[in-house]
Amino acid sequence: MRVDEVTPNVDSAALLAGAQFADAFRIATTRPDLDARHATEAMVAGQPRWFEWLVALRNLLVAPFGLKTSGATEGVACDMIGIFPVVSETPERLVAGFNDKHLDFRLVVDVAPVDIAPAGAARSITATTLVLTHNWLGRTYLAVIMPFHRLIVPVMLRKAVG
Repeated sequence: MRVDEVTPNVDSAALLAGAQFADAFRIATTRPDLDARHATEAMVAGQPRWFEWLVALRNLLVAPFGLKTSGATEGVACDMIGIFPVVSETPERLVAGFNDKHLDFRLVVDVAPVDIAPAGAARSITATTLVLTHNWLGRTYLAVIMPFHRLIVPVMLRKAVG
């Protein structure tokens, strides 16, 4: 299952005004009935053990800075997929993410028909990440997690079609 890095094709100004970082990865699927919610749920469910360890380490390291360890807001009911609150949703697009002191983050999952289909592919899933940093901590955090981000997003996309 090939995952390709692609040019982000979202209206970042509408999704996260001022975003300084954007990337996108795409994979083809033979599942013609797949929608954005189910793709996102499959992407974030049951992460590899190494990813769970990284998240636990991240949570331990950021706690002294008062940063969120999930997007959940205490006392506020909201639709969550994994640690991500759902910001908006249609069958073709799900936007998840949250705002924190150091940065704001959005994960945009688009499911669309494939124009030129590789062997049997009916749809494509594109995961776009948008980030707006607020300060030196956000810029440092983004720089530190970027190598891990570039590893985990393709893994997550493969789970959505597997």
